[in-house]
Amino acid sequence: MTTWGLVVVVVAVAMNAMSGVLWVARPERVVKSIRQNLATIGVPESWTVFPIGALKIAGAAGLLAGLLGVPGIGAIAAFGLILFWVCATFSHVRVGDWSAQFYATSCLYAPLSAGAFLAFVGWPY
Repeated sequence: MTTWGLVVVVVAVAMNAMSGVLWVARPERVVKSIRQNLATIGVPESWTVFPIGALKIAGAAGLLAGLLGVPGIGAIAAFGLILFWVCATFSHVRVGDWSAQFYATSCLYAPLSAGAFLAFVGWPY
């Protein structure tokens, strides 16, 4: 893995873990934003801990396991996060929500997960 690949994976681990923990822990100032976002895109609030928060944490844990040398798990986790973020992006597009959450999902988290996947599979080197 190249140095840039390592940086991308470490940032992806940190961002997905932080996001997942915030969704699971649900601090009050975050809950206001989450509640509004979920209502806008039509996702039940009961999904905050599982599946949303749990999948983010599992993806971050898988990326970390891949960094620590578990064969194949990093690429699989990165691919799972790509699917998660593409579905999240579609949830916003489906209802015409062009808020900051849409841009964070489609322009930050999804490409970051794709970069982590490419780092694990060794592309382009």
